[in-house]
Amino acid sequence: MRLYPRLGGAAALRLLLAAHVVAAFEPITVGIAIGAASALTGYLSYKDLYCRFAECCRSERPLNASALKQDLEEKLFGQHLATEVILKALTGFKNNKNPKKPLTLSLHGWAGTGKNFVSQIVAENLHPKGLKSNFVHLFVSTLHFPHEQHIKLYQDQLQRWIRGNVSACAGSVFIFDEMDKLHPGVIDAIKPFLDYYEQIDGVSYRKAIFIFLSNAGGDLITKTALDFWRAGRKREDIQLKDLEAVLSVGVFNNKHSGLWHSGLIDRNLIDYFIPFLPLEYRHVKMCVRAEMKARGSAIDEDIVTQVAEEMTFFPKDEKIYSDKGCKTVQSRLDFY
Repeated sequence: MRLYPRLGGAAALRLLLAAHVVAAFEPITVGIAIGAASALTGYLSYKDLYCRFAECCRSERPLNASALKQDLEEKLFGQHLATEVILKALTGFKNNKNPKKPLTLSLHGWAGTGKNFVSQIVAENLHPKGLKSNFVHLFVSTLHFPHEQHIKLYQDQLQRWIRGNVSACAGSVFIFDEMDKLHPGVIDAIKPFLDYYEQIDGVSYRKAIFIFLSNAGGDLITKTALDFWRAGRKREDIQLKDLEAVLSVGVFNNKHSGLWHSGLIDRNLIDYFIPFLPLEYRHVKMCVRAEMKARGSAIDEDIVTQVAEEMTFFPKDEKIYSDKGCKTVQSRLDFY
């Protein structure tokens, strides 16, 4: 029989906060307060209690592969390769108790094909607060690294930022958006953190995850998709081997890519180059339905068709792929 009733959330929080206030003055009293909190809750440790009211780093938290699979299959449209590779990569990495290096993914494709959306899904499945988590860090090239003359400064800042955040949480996630607009050389500053080192200055980076998002390579991906379509083959027949090698070489030699002549590619430190295929008319309609559902609206097929038909498609003669993917679906739906 338990001697003490379980504390309610508010009471536990007040007791925890009281312990933190006392900590600044009287360590012995802190121990008594924490002990009292543990006794009163009956089974909660101090860390468990704290983590009920504040976000904690759970590097060893297992990945719910079924939930990730469901999110990708239900929310990402027309991207069989991305769904398959990301699920495989994350599941394998998180199941490995002793990875030899951080997981590094490079996502490529035209705007509106789902790269940012996938990074959001990944973040939410690794840390409950997703992009709002203290352990998920988003860098936007044009915002955080705008000036070419400050490359050395950006490199130093980036190293300090990553070192500090991985020290605080081994399972930190770093997302670099607009890699095609990043000044060449900036990203090479993080090369040591992605390499096969057990530790660097006492810090292990092996459980961290790095995700690069880029429009670079979109033309190569589209050409492959078009070749399949013109040959009468389904887009689902496209395999990673049809694109990955071409992507890595193309991005490495692209002067408008943040990975131009990068040591990250030269040293094979990027685990997967993941292509996002251009979206067809049917995929745009799926995006419209998903957005209507997210807004709590009934699915109106007339509106779905109208929004999809307002989009523009390419190539000029065949008009197969949406030139903006699903990027403007939300704003267009606002008119209905």
